[in-house]
Amino acid sequence: MRQLQANDPQMVGGYRLLARIGEGGMGSVFLSRTRGNQPVALKVIRSEFAEEEEYRLRFLQEVRAARQVRGYHVVPVVDHDSTGERPWLASTYIPGLPLHAALETFGPLPVPAVLQLVGCVAEALRAVHAAGIIHRDLKPSNILLGAEGPWVIDFGIARAADCTQLTRSGGVVGTPQYMSPEHVAGLPLTPAADMFSLGLVSAVAATGDHPFGDGQATTVAHRIGNAASQPPDLSRYPAELRPLLDRCLAPEPELRPQPAELAGLCEQACGRELRDFSGWLPAPLTTEIARREQAIRELPDAPMLPAPGTYGATVGPDTPTQPPQSGSHPPTAGPGTPPTAAPARRPAARRRKLLLAAIALTCVTGLGAVLYAWSNGDTPPSRAQQPPAAGRTPATTPPSTGPATATPSAGSASAPAVAPTAPVFAARPLTLRPPSGNTLFVDLDKPQSTTDNSNTAGVIELLYDNVNGSVNDVYRRLHFVTPMGVSAGTTYQECLAGAQTNVLPSDIPKKDLIDRTTLHKGMVLCTITTEHNLAMLELKDAVGGQSDMPEFDILLTLWRTPS
Repeated sequence: MRQLQANDPQMVGGYRLLARIGEGGMGSVFLSRTRGNQPVALKVIRSEFAEEEEYRLRFLQEVRAARQVRGYHVVPVVDHDSTGERPWLASTYIPGLPLHAALETFGPLPVPAVLQLVGCVAEALRAVHAAGIIHRDLKPSNILLGAEGPWVIDFGIARAADCTQLTRSGGVVGTPQYMSPEHVAGLPLTPAADMFSLGLVSAVAATGDHPFGDGQATTVAHRIGNAASQPPDLSRYPAELRPLLDRCLAPEPELRPQPAELAGLCEQACGRELRDFSGWLPAPLTTEIARREQAIRELPDAPMLPAPGTYGATVGPDTPTQPPQSGSHPPTAGPGTPPTAAPARRPAARRRKLLLAAIALTCVTGLGAVLYAWSNGDTPPSRAQQPPAAGRTPATTPPSTGPATATPSAGSASAPAVAPTAPVFAARPLTLRPPSGNTLFVDLDKPQSTTDNSNTAGVIELLYDNVNGSVNDVYRRLHFVTPMGVSAGTTYQECLAGAQTNVLPSDIPKKDLIDRTTLHKGMVLCTITTEHNLAMLELKDAVGGQSDMPEFDILLTLWRTPS
């Protein structure tokens, strides 16, 4: 981390900047914190590139690609603005060390660490490819080492598998030394291109030597392009790695392994589970990572705040931008999730009132943390390890089902104890059905549900995840975007009290959904919606659904509260 420079912005998208942590070809990366005071990294496009259509296109691609990819060992984008004067994106952050910096400072990694690194990155690529994306720029600087494993970052030139190549100045965009032969030739790419790049990364990580030698980037790329006629000499690499290198560096894309196969081969070769990160890195590296973690903890608090006079933010003094846009998901309390987004269906004056009310509520109840996992990864924490979600108190015992007493809070003033009017609608049937390999986004105010998240930012109250291929079913869950409490009854007063006191965890994992340990038939759930209404969900039935995930039959009631 380095101090901010004189010409650096002080705030970006409502995020107050604390330090400069990186520099890339397209922009600078800064450290900030969320409203929950957890660290995030913001990548801000360079001012000289912001007006160039091609660079804006590349930045927009990065946001779109990163939003589509969800999986272990992949750092997600949690917030972004791709339309402002200087576009930016925010990613989750855990302090760690880029692989290229680790190799320069500490030398090559031990073979077991390389095998574990490659296996975990292969798992990340499996998630990337499952989303229909090709990374196209996998290299040591885009892999981050942490105490709990490696993470893949930077989707700056990632593209959908069926898209044509993006070119710049008549050439192919990418890092020549880590391109596949077909990438060098400018041919259409398949996910196998990433596997070739991973083979090159593994060779460099183990020895510091590139399979195709040293020299200018174009010289190395030329050798890669001729791999079919002049294959590299792999005899200088450790015996444990040679079978993997031979497969990954095959000139023919169809001969390279699939990510899942490569991950399995690495686990078998290293003799330990890929997810076991106890002592996986050499002691000097572990010490350096611990030092960086401590440095983050010692930084002063600087939570995300709205820019003066605007709902959105400023990039530099008095330079208004568009309001922040959501990342891959609406606000959540788990790893890789965005700060609270702006309600999208209220006039500006109304939004400002709601924001002030939210800030007041924050001062009383506190906000949950958003874990940042950009620099080095860790296993998504269990519910017991996660900090409480925004506006929630930790649930250490099952929520009480007896009479609840509402505790006065700053937020209760906007939701009076006596119902102001009759319900907008009452006992409206609603079914929460887990979509196959997708996410269901639910807006209780309309009410409606959809699997298209392009217009869900700041307007949904819950989502039902059933994403195929997620490791340990991390993304098979029911997630409450707004605090959801258990009500003792079905009156307005009982519902309001339940929403404010008997608050459930923000994430109900697959196991608990199947076991009915947290949600079950007969429960009444209540929440203050993104439109500041009071919603009541009566769980009438819960039956087995797709992939063992249950379907919930609900009766929904909504009360409109005063502005």
